[in-house]
Amino acid sequence: MIQEDGRGINMPKDLTKHWDSTPTPKSQSTTLYFGMALLSFMWLLIGCQASAVESVANTTPFIAFTEATPSEATPSPAKIFNPTNTSRPPATITPPPTSTVNPTPNSTATSTPTPTATAIGPCSDRNPGNDLLTLITLEYGLSRNYAPSDLVDISGQFPVTVTLGYPTQVRRVVLEPLSQMVEDMIDAGLRPQIISGYRSYSAQAIAWSKWLEKVPDSAAIVSAPPGHSEHQLGTTIDFGSPELAEIVEDEDIEFHTYFYKTSEGMWLEENAHQYGFTLSYSREAFELTGLYYEPWHYRYIGPELATELKQQGLTLAEYLLDLNSPPCMP
Repeated sequence: MIQEDGRGINMPKDLTKHWDSTPTPKSQSTTLYFGMALLSFMWLLIGCQASAVESVANTTPFIAFTEATPSEATPSPAKIFNPTNTSRPPATITPPPTSTVNPTPNSTATSTPTPTATAIGPCSDRNPGNDLLTLITLEYGLSRNYAPSDLVDISGQFPVTVTLGYPTQVRRVVLEPLSQMVEDMIDAGLRPQIISGYRSYSAQAIAWSKWLEKVPDSAAIVSAPPGHSEHQLGTTIDFGSPELAEIVEDEDIEFHTYFYKTSEGMWLEENAHQYGFTLSYSREAFELTGLYYEPWHYRYIGPELATELKQQGLTLAEYLLDLNSPPCMP
């Protein structure tokens, strides 16, 4: 007898025995029944295989269009996508917005306004007070009435060998640095002389007349017209040296351009700036000042500026003319 379960067909163990026996009507019937059952089983098996193939075929498109989730690995390059009309369009890649650089507008160049010249009076009325940096040249002078307010006599401050017995005045601000400089010169074995200091407008007029009378062709070399001398400021010293008479071979000589050859002249040229004194009328200053070379003529302007001029090779007139507008109307 044939038995079936969910896993297939159970055949009786003695089936071969029946096939080997001589067929009988009963066995023929049994054989026919068994053949039909076997045929039905084969059709059933074929149908299941076809159904399985169809099922696999129907699932293929779904697999092809399945997108990987963020947690899945990167798809294999062999995977083929066949988009249809109902498939989702690929995402459009939008480039990040480019930041717009707004250039700073160029500032409109505006020319620096030319300073309006302050109204100035004539040099004949010029009264600079106690300014240490008053410009004095042959063009820019002082009022005949100008005189410093802090003049002091230095006659008792130095030995007679220094003052030569002349009554000499300077501004108070000059006294201490001048005393220190002269003392250091003496300690160095030198013999400095102070020929002149402050000179009023009227005293300068007398000196100018004297030189015009004595050396009319060279008066401008050793002196200046009244109102155009730095001596009127009270901050200027004319130095002398006992060596000058020997160099020039003139016992009465006071001023000579050969002063720069004397021991005192060479020392002053090298060291005066340390005490605040500057050589006003160098050879290079003539074009600006109109006054000739005077190696004996030193003016006090303070150690800082005097040192700066020395280091830069500038004259006081050059420095002041570059820094300021004209001080007065000639």
